[in-house]
Parts: sequence; structure tokens; C-alpha cells
Amino acid sequence: MNILIITGKLAENTVKRSAGNNADVLVLDIEVAAFTTPNLLHRYLPAKKYDLILIPGIVSSDFNDLEKEIDTPIRLGPKHAVDIGFILRFAEKTEFSGKIPACELLLEKRRIDAIKNISELEERSKALFFAGKVKIGGNSRIKVMAEVVDAGHLLEDKLSNRISYFQENGADIIDLGMSMDTTEKEAIRAVRIAKEVSSIPLSMDTLDPGLINAGLEAGIDIVLSLNSKNMDEVRNNIIKKSRAAVIIPDNPNDIESLFTNIGTARNSGIQNLIADPVLEPAGHGLAGSISRYYEFRKRDLTTPLFFGAGNVTELIDADSIGVNAILSGIAMEFDAAILFTPEYSDKACGSVFELKTASRMMMLAKERASSPKDLGLDLLVLKEKRRREFTMEPEGSITAKAAEKWHLDPAGCFKIEISEGGKIIAKHKNASISGKTAREVVDTILEHGLVTRPDHAAYLGRELMKAELALKFKRSYSQDDEF
Repeated sequence: MNILIITGKLAENTVKRSAGNNADVLVLDIEVAAFTTPNLLHRYLPAKKYDLILIPGIVSSDFNDLEKEIDTPIRLGPKHAVDIGFILRFAEKTEFSGKIPACELLLEKRRIDAIKNISELEERSKALFFAGKVKIGGNSRIKVMAEVVDAGHLLEDKLSNRISYFQENGADIIDLGMSMDTTEKEAIRAVRIAKEVSSIPLSMDTLDPGLINAGLEAGIDIVLSLNSKNMDEVRNNIIKKSRAAVIIPDNPNDIESLFTNIGTARNSGIQNLIADPVLEPAGHGLAGSISRYYEFRKRDLTTPLFFGAGNVTELIDADSIGVNAILSGIAMEFDAAILFTPEYSDKACGSVFELKTASRMMMLAKERASSPKDLGLDLLVLKEKRRREFTMEPEGSITAKAAEKWHLDPAGCFKIEISEGGKIIAKHKNASISGKTAREVVDTILEHGLVTRPDHAAYLGRELMKAELALKFKRSYSQDDEF
């Protein structure tokens, strides 16, 4: 396929390096290629016939007439020159757009294709059993179980909202965590509320046999957790209702008791079992617990595994997104069936979404027998796959410094906050303005004449952008604080 890439003088070297021998490069007599127009391009076009012409992804001119005249598709390439090599790899099989930059189009197409592929793989997969309508074990996707901590004591609206939040973020199973002082009446109430809010499978997390039996009668699908101390009192109910049960060791470090408890459960007639060798936090036996998972899978190739990712994520001061990604990769290698998280602490916020994305990535990676990269899905938030080039500081440039004084704007001040609903709020004595982006809010402020000083407008731009980033990264925001 013969491709011509259009650029300007400033990006010439970057474009040529990125394109390599995969395309020709035409350098127009302008500094910045974003200002390319149909007339300018027509003036410089070579006589050679091309199958495709790629212009910079941020060009806004209409090239339809020129396309017809030269009988060659003119499409938007990537927004950044460094991405040219990436998009050229897919040029043969991709219909690029005249309106959407190639980098965005390709990433969205690959994301949609990845999700479709995952859906097809899950549809074809063979499970060991079902919890409700959800496949567990076999070669089905690892499922994400989200725990509502102390569900028995939560007010109805708080419990409902928590369950809805987890489901919206991709939870496959909702777990109702019960504290030690929860009554059977409270446990039954929690199950009732959960079933009214959601139709996905429910589990109950407690060692109390009375609460387990109450949960089974109320309609839970999975019991967390059984060991030698409570099994006798609940197994008949589990067998009668054909429910699944997570089996734990009597002591976290004792893998032999896990095998013993599994054998006892099977021999008693409980068929749908999930084994939990217990994942420990870093500093409290993480390496040893991973070794137990490895040992378990060597000795038992088929029993579904429960992987308590939240035990690690909640107890480390590190961004959960990377921790959850690597834990999901480890779980995939052990053929785990369930990834568990309570998403309890503020720093673990978003763990359900992260684990769901990671579980999909691992399913694709396993299918392709590859590392979990270049799949169409990723968990890259702060890191880049391809870095943009840095510029050189011009000689003789003025050294910037902040002004020592500030002046009150006669039009008044603003109080900037963010709402739980995901909006930026700018409060002024004459109006309150809300919007999803800094640009929306600052443009509206200017339109209504609520700012008169350039330094105040610049300040608002800085603060509103910080607020937008806080929303994007699900962080809190406080005006004038560092972000």
C-alpha cells in the first residue's frame, strides 16, 4: 500500500523517523502541519499516485473536494507524529476517517474488537458450574467479586447505592460482608435489599453458621467461607439448595487443612466448591501465600480458586491500578476463578473496575498465549506507551517567575469545588457555574463577564484544570492546594 504522510518543517525529522520505510513523507513549506489547507497541499502534491494520504490528526480543513479531484482518500493521521509508526501497522485493514484522528479511531476500534472477542470467548467457554447465570471456573473469564463491608448494618439507601456502584463498575458477583455482631434478621434484610437492587449472583462473607443458613434461606448463591468449624451446621442447607461454597483452611498457613476441608465437603455432598488458600498482605506472608497457591494448583488442576486481591491492595500505600493488574496476572497463571475486593479504603477506590478490566486483559492474553500488552484494552493511566518528544530550551529565553503580589478582581472571587456527580462547580457572588471540563466553565465565566483581570482569568484556568484532572483521576480537590 502506497501511503503519503503530510507534515511541516518542525515535525519533519520525527515524522520521518516514525514512518521509516513504510510510507513517503511530504514536507510542506509551513512550520506547523496543523495549518495545512487543501490549496497548500494541492500545490505541493507529487505526481506519483498514492493509495492513501494522511494529514495531521489535528487539521480542521475540509479536504473532500481535493479528494475527488485527485481520486485519492485523504484521511486524518494521528495527532502526534510519534504515533505514525503505530497506526501504519494497521493501515492495510483499517478504514481511516476524515473527522476522527487515526490514533483515536484505531484505539477505539481495537477496544471494541477486544470486548467483542472477550464476549465470544466467554460464550464458548466451559464452566465447572454456575452461580446464578455466571460461569465459574473452567476456561471462563475470571470473575470479579465486590464486597459490601458490614452490609448487615448499612441503611437501605447506602447498601443499595453501594451495590449499584459495584455493578456499574463491572462486578460479576456482589458479596455481602457480615460483621461479628450482625443478627440473622439483619443478614436476611441485606440479602432482600441486594436482590431488589441487582440480579447478579450474591455471596455472603461470614464464618457464623447461623448467618450462613439465614443467607441461604434468603437466596444467596455462594457461601464465604467454610472450614471444619462451621461445615457440619450448614452443609445440609448448601446441598439442599445446590449452592456453591468457598472452602478455607483452618489456619491460613496450613494448606493440608484446606485439602482436608475440601475432601470433607465433597464427601458430604457439596459439589460446587471454590478453594481459597488465602492471599496474605505484603509484609505478612505475601510470598508464602503465593507459594501456597502454586502448591495447590500443582496438586489440584481443576478446583476453582478464590484470589483475595483486596487483602493486598488495601494494605499497601501504592496506586491500586498497578497492584490489581499484577495480582490479576498472577491469578491468571493459577487459573483462578474469582478476584475479590472490598474496595474499602479511599486509595483502593476503582478496584472493581480495575480488576474487571484486568480480568478481560488476562483472558485475551491467555487466548493469544502472549503477555497482557497490545490487546486493545489496558490499565495505563499515568504512564505512556509512546512518549512525545521534548523540546529544547531556546537560547536567551526569559526565565519565568511568579508575581509577588496579587490583585483582587473588581468582578469578584470564585470558590472552586467538584461534586460527587462528576462536575466542576465555580461559585461566584453573582452566579454558580457547573460543567464537566475546565474549558466549559472558564468559557462560561468569560461569557458572563464574571472576570475582568487577565491574571485572575489565568488563575481560574489553572485551578479549573486541576479540578478537571481531579475528576479524571477520581481524586479529591481543594482550591489552591498542590495536585
